[in-house]
Amino acid sequence: MTTPKFAQIKQFIVDKIRSATWQENQRVPSENELASQFSVSRMTARRALSELTEAGILTRSQGLGTFVATFKSQSSLLEIKNIADEVKERNGNYTCNVLILESINAVAPIAIALGVEIDSVVYRSVLVHNENDSPLQLEERFVNPALASGYLQQDFTALTPHEYLSSVAPLTQARHTVEAIMPNSEMCQWLNLYNEEPCLQVIRRTWSIHGIVSFARLVSPGSKYRLGGHLTFKK
Repeated sequence: MTTPKFAQIKQFIVDKIRSATWQENQRVPSENELASQFSVSRMTARRALSELTEAGILTRSQGLGTFVATFKSQSSLLEIKNIADEVKERNGNYTCNVLILESINAVAPIAIALGVEIDSVVYRSVLVHNENDSPLQLEERFVNPALASGYLQQDFTALTPHEYLSSVAPLTQARHTVEAIMPNSEMCQWLNLYNEEPCLQVIRRTWSIHGIVSFARLVSPGSKYRLGGHLTFKK
């Protein structure tokens, strides 16, 4: 099957960035230039640039052109996205290391966060999400067994906790808190941080129609990750 022209253009741009031929913040060819180079319509070239912009690989500036984005990964604070999908949208290779998968008795803060009784059994997982074999995010998650009874039986190298929980307890609501932190020694070890650096921590609780599903702490090195979003206001 012949690869569509817009996909060929996307691969061409990604290859230039991966090989470091094009550096971050460097201007890339315009729609007209790409259309001429690949003998396609301007609309086809625009589609390629638009899809790479939406994936965070490129950034567009009105009147100036299209540029290679900075190499920090970006997640939206306005929606819950599956981290594996985020990595794949950037044409990265996603992998996961499962560090801990266990049942524990909920201490008071965890019990309150999940809306369960103190000392009741809850599930805990600790994972490291990787992009191109480099640690991108540490995820510690506590799960309500009543809403996800098969959690500990899942292979989280094959699917993410977000994917599993979305299938058994579809998300209806989420709340975030975001702050900058200095990682402790354990976090540094898990994230392969040899030089201590500030990290971005997101605390997130998610609900389904039946109650609180999970309470998670997501920690990412500040040099690799950022949060962003786009709002459109109706007049």
